[in-house]
Amino acid sequence: MSTVALSIESFGVTHRGCVRDHNEDNYLIEPQTGLWVVADGMGGHEAGEVASASIVDHLATIGIASSAPDLRARFEDRLSRANSEIREISRSRGITIGSTFAALLAMDGRFAGLWAGDSRIYLIRDGTIFQVSKDHTEVQELVDRGMISAQEALTWPRRHVITHAVGVSDELEVDFQQGELMAGDVFVLSTDGLTAHVSDAEIEAAVRSATPQAACRSLLETVLARGGTDNVTIVLVKIGGGRNRAPHPDRSGPESLAR
Repeated sequence: MSTVALSIESFGVTHRGCVRDHNEDNYLIEPQTGLWVVADGMGGHEAGEVASASIVDHLATIGIASSAPDLRARFEDRLSRANSEIREISRSRGITIGSTFAALLAMDGRFAGLWAGDSRIYLIRDGTIFQVSKDHTEVQELVDRGMISAQEALTWPRRHVITHAVGVSDELEVDFQQGELMAGDVFVLSTDGLTAHVSDAEIEAAVRSATPQAACRSLLETVLARGGTDNVTIVLVKIGGGRNRAPHPDRSGPESLAR
């Protein structure tokens, strides 16, 4: 089956916020590769940023994949290398460092969202916002078990405790969701510095009818106006119609990004 390739427009911003004195976030925009990533480092000054930079630096070497499964395989290989590097840095410094991440892969008319931690992936489709990712946090586990409500989770004392991240253990645990791309789709990748201050509905409203550049800047301005208590990174990816400006025509139809 053959379909018309989709054009892609993307933009990203990052800021240390209003409270922190440095930025432990990093991001990567590689439309030619079909890869977009945000990463939120943990471990304190000159440690968390090392972890998030390791993820971005390794993923930047993926190159042009031959197929959707090849892209997924390259991604997993580079992420595993980053995990090993961060583990070695942790051992050499005698501290624990790590990084959450959220990534979007897009190729052959399909997408895959992959993540570890509480960095998020949203999809806005037909005027409705969906959270593609599910937070790897203690509070999310409590919600899933029915022990607390979603409303209670918003103010739960340990709501920021992460259960999965890159670099915190030798065994790397990553979740993913996949699906078909549609013209008009907008993906929002963000660290928790955005979602700490801006609701899902506000994200959807900011993205509606705006360019990725304008929406990113609008959301960042909102975060800073509300106190910006954490580093914040936002990457928007807008799927259009017509010919694809990225070199990934749909060669094989609905080929899955899962392996």
